[in-house]
Amino acid sequence: MYSLSVLAKKKGWKFDYYVDHLASYLKDNPHGNYRYAVENGMKIHIGSTTPTKITEKDTLVIEEGGRQKEAEYGMEILAKEILEWKREKNLDELNIFLPSGTGTTALYLSKSFNELEIESPNVFTTPCVGDVDYLKKQFLMLEKDETLHPTIITPSKKRHFGKLYKESYNIWLELQKNMEIEFDLLYDPHGWLTLLENPQIFKKPILYIHQGGLIGNESMLARYKRRYGEDI
Repeated sequence: MYSLSVLAKKKGWKFDYYVDHLASYLKDNPHGNYRYAVENGMKIHIGSTTPTKITEKDTLVIEEGGRQKEAEYGMEILAKEILEWKREKNLDELNIFLPSGTGTTALYLSKSFNELEIESPNVFTTPCVGDVDYLKKQFLMLEKDETLHPTIITPSKKRHFGKLYKESYNIWLELQKNMEIEFDLLYDPHGWLTLLENPQIFKKPILYIHQGGLIGNESMLARYKRRYGEDI
């Protein structure tokens, strides 16, 4: 939401965002991604059906999570940048890990590597929205050739997307303390908890792809404080 609002503002485009519901607390107390996207000119449609038939030639519909063919172009650019970095670091092998929503990033990254380099990096991911079967279905909607799909790691514990878990907050704090890197609070804690449960991935040098979205931490931290108070 926020990233698209920034792009639309820079380009002078209209940006309409369709969502089935909006939390009453967020609506009454705008903050985080929602607040800044609105300030950038986003028009939000709550409870409205996303238009499927677009008559205007200059209108682009972006599905939730960016799950669409157009995303492949950007992932190929990222894959080339990673391969160049791999060569600069003189790495013969490389494992890549990132958590997934729709899995679009992981899928097209894996596909691009396979098409660009024979000894391509291995891409690992774990589902944050839905389960393994859901993620596989997302992959197949964009790419039928399963040999191009990334490797899915099954988490040891089902964590519902967007739900607050103390272990997620704790690993977020630990990573920030030990690595001096702030990760996002929605995807990255689940990703790191699953990654650390699978030490076999560390048998090769590993590149973890940061999920960005740090502005969203503003609202996530507020939710954690409302939920756990001084216990966090």
